[in-house]
Amino acid sequence: MPRNYKKEYKNYQSSTKQKKRRASRNTARNRALAKGIVKKGDKKDMSHTRGGSLILEAQKRNRARNRGKK
Repeated sequence: MPRNYKKEYKNYQSSTKQKKRRASRNTARNRALAKGIVKKGDKKDMSHTRGGSLILEAQKRNRARNRGKK
């Protein structure tokens, strides 16, 4: 069954809570870029921890852990 991106955006990505979380990750990433901690194309993500803080993590590890359950 193909993925319904329109429905996914409507139900999750466009919510106020998710927009704020994404904005905080983008802000943290931009600050890390300015400090020289990360570089464009370095295959790293800013990831929320269970405690709510942000950490730098490999894309592969972050995205594998955060996949939706089927």
